Amino acid sequence: MKSSQSPQRYDRNQTYRWNYDHAPESTPHEDVPRVAGEWTFCGLPVDSPLGIPAGPLLNGRWVLYYAALGFDVLTYKTVRSSARECYPLPNLVPVGIDEIHGNERSVAMSDEMKGSWAVSFGMPSTSPDVWRRDIEWTRKQLPSGKLLSVSVVGTIQPDWSIEQLADDYAHCAKWAVESGADCIETNFSCPNVSTCDGQLFQQPQSAAIVADRVRAAIGSTPYIIKIGHVVTEKEARELLRSTGPFINAVAMTNSVAVPVTDTTGNPMFDGQVRGICGQATFAASLSQVELFQRVVASMEKEISIIGVGGASSADDVR
Repeated sequence: MKSSQSPQRYDRNQTYRWNYDHAPESTPHEDVPRVAGEWTFCGLPVDSPLGIPAGPLLNGRWVLYYAALGFDVLTYKTVRSSARECYPLPNLVPVGIDEIHGNERSVAMSDEMKGSWAVSFGMPSTSPDVWRRDIEWTRKQLPSGKLLSVSVVGTIQPDWSIEQLADDYAHCAKWAVESGADCIETNFSCPNVSTCDGQLFQQPQSAAIVADRVRAAIGSTPYIIKIGHVVTEKEARELLRSTGPFINAVAMTNSVAVPVTDTTGNPMFDGQVRGICGQATFAASLSQVELFQRVVASMEKEISIIGVGGASSADDVR
């Protein structure tokens, strides 16, 4: 790929809303080489298996921009059944660590971006009438050979049961499919929220209830669950056993959660954990992919494993 311009990126010094409103106005003109071979994603034909997770794809214009850069599986940023504001700044903080595995007491912020960062967004969302129209428009703009996956999450309310949360997930998923989503991804992992919707991957029985309702709502549409950091075979097996009847794939790893400190050692984010993303998570993410592949094979299940954590170059995905 050749280009005379640097790709436009999320501006961490600006608010989430500012970045949403200042998406690229036009797509880049890139000389993107064709990836040889015939490829599928969750059973759907696609030009290549190269994709990008939900993080930077805040709306349709961001999706189209990354599509023009050569990504063929594009995940629309997590949406909800009602509008939700983003956490206040800072939302994306550079961290100074080369490799992270989740057993660290804390990670210190860095004064400069070195390839890894802590995220603190809280899964913001526009209202359904906005994101449904945008998804419909986006899918119409994408060329054939590219797939639009939409990430959804339930919005838990006080005193809700897990069944009510599951119905909320299902409503969002159904709306996304009706708007043109090729695939649905339910976000079962957000270390930056304390409610159960952010930790479903650690609750196999609850995850199964949600997955069951979502599958019923979306019919045969390919269905992915996105999960956080899992390190034991027991955890992996229990999650796959409970959700396996309803899903097509599992995407991992949605960050590695640890507390974050400032450069003087003082806790940030009120001492709560935040998800670490970027190059520092690659080894942990690769190890998790290998773990889940082994478990899927031993259980003789037809579940695809999608690796997204820490990959930052072509060499990382070969």
